[in-house]
Amino acid sequence: MDWQCRVLDFQQRGLVLSTYAKLKQFGFSLTEMLVAILIIGILAAVAVPNFRTWMINSQIRNAAESISNGLQRARAEAVARNTNVAFSLSMAAPQDSSWYVYTVTPASGIDSRLSNEGSTAVSLTVTPTGSTTVTFNNFGNALLTNPGATVPATGAAVPATPFTTVGVNAAGGSKNLQVEILIPSNIIKMCDPAAASTSPSSC
Repeated sequence: MDWQCRVLDFQQRGLVLSTYAKLKQFGFSLTEMLVAILIIGILAAVAVPNFRTWMINSQIRNAAESISNGLQRARAEAVARNTNVAFSLSMAAPQDSSWYVYTVTPASGIDSRLSNEGSTAVSLTVTPTGSTTVTFNNFGNALLTNPGATVPATGAAVPATPFTTVGVNAAGGSKNLQVEILIPSNIIKMCDPAAASTSPSSC
């Protein structure tokens, strides 16, 4: 009888006895999961285009810095070797930012960089149009006329007129850059053609 009294006493207090303990529920409800998926989808829709633009801008900067470094290398090698050293862009395809540094006489390669090394989306434009090569003499000055006949690495013909400006751009990018050789100071400069004239990064 004692146990019956205890049961009644628990029932009167609003408590229900059960043979099995009620298991505690864990995890998300279906509604919570759908809300989380919706939020993730919205964030992805906003972030993915910005991330793509950032990636393309990184390729543009990589290519521009590479060209600037290649020109600096050609000029330094010309002084160190006391001979003419040329820097030549491949321009073999619309999206080819490959370049080569070589001695003119004898024609022998020194350094190179291929566009598939981080800049596959980049296109180049040169001034004057059609020029791909610039040559530095043993004083580190850019020559007004390119000597030599062909680029050793590619066999491409060397244009007589050297380039002075290389535009580096890519579809989908928002930060095109430019590499310039300033004559007669022979300063090699990487700049932003869209920057205001008062900006240090302007061309």
